Amino acid sequence: MAWKNPWYDADKSHHTPDGFRNPKPELRQNGDLKRWRKERKAAGLPFPPAKGYDHFTQRWWQRADLTGIDDAIWWLGHACLLLRVNSRYTLIDPVLSRRASPVSFFGPERKTPTALEIDDLPALDCMLISHSHYDHLDRPTIKKILRRFPQVEFVVPLGLERWFKALGAVNVTPLDWWGNKEVAGMSVHAVPARHWSMRTPWDRNRSLWCGWVIQAGELNFWFTGDSGYSENLLEIPRRLGPFNLAALPVGAYAPKWFMRGQHMDPDHAVSLHQSLGAPLSIPIHWGVFELADESLDEPPIVLSEAMRAAGLDESRFQAWRIGAKKSLNNIAQD
Repeated sequence: MAWKNPWYDADKSHHTPDGFRNPKPELRQNGDLKRWRKERKAAGLPFPPAKGYDHFTQRWWQRADLTGIDDAIWWLGHACLLLRVNSRYTLIDPVLSRRASPVSFFGPERKTPTALEIDDLPALDCMLISHSHYDHLDRPTIKKILRRFPQVEFVVPLGLERWFKALGAVNVTPLDWWGNKEVAGMSVHAVPARHWSMRTPWDRNRSLWCGWVIQAGELNFWFTGDSGYSENLLEIPRRLGPFNLAALPVGAYAPKWFMRGQHMDPDHAVSLHQSLGAPLSIPIHWGVFELADESLDEPPIVLSEAMRAAGLDESRFQAWRIGAKKSLNNIAQD
């Protein structure tokens, strides 16, 4: 019997009887994936960083230092972030395995070390997962988390609750776009993103994808998750802004003709940063896995060029080292 979407709501444009969709039309055409793979192989892409992987790691990586008690945020590489708010810890999209893949011997391989191990965490109260792709939802990492923190609260998009409960998670809240949950002293909102989901050949778009807005005291933080650029995203700051912190994707964008519907390039990220009023913005979705055709060291360069071309203050949106920390104290006045 054909699978039918148990969460289907005919009044919501991102719902279909067979799963979920982006309200904006799909930009890819039939045959585009095959064309991209052929062109990528012929050109030998992606090229290594200009001075090699070891130099890239020396330049852009450090161990995460969790000392202190201040409210803070760490970028742990790719799309993984750690928040400490009122001494409570929240992880977003942690992938700490060697590969972003369903198997340990094949698939995108980590090019920089992990900045943090689960055993390094003194506590973990909440986890947010944006969607089901392997570079955002890693089964071995989740299993380690559940062994160490079995009572952690997971907040996930619609369709992923069963996956987590099958691993033994007991506190799982699934949310639709614009849904919210009070957890770990924060108000967490699931918000739209322009992307898709899939873990097997049989479950494409059967679970939802989203970004997250986190509100706690003065902090109003938008994590976009994986998303192509769309003017529809501006509805998020209209409803839940203004933001004083954002995490915006700047990697896995080449070639643009193939990636633009699911991943922002630095120009789009800068445009969104400017539309938000130039909050402190963290560039994410780069620095760990080679998922597209650009070199690992290209996003920081292109981001800097885009900020200068827009005449914006680069200190508000520039590349962080993997493992770097920013204090959230008085962020509204930063």
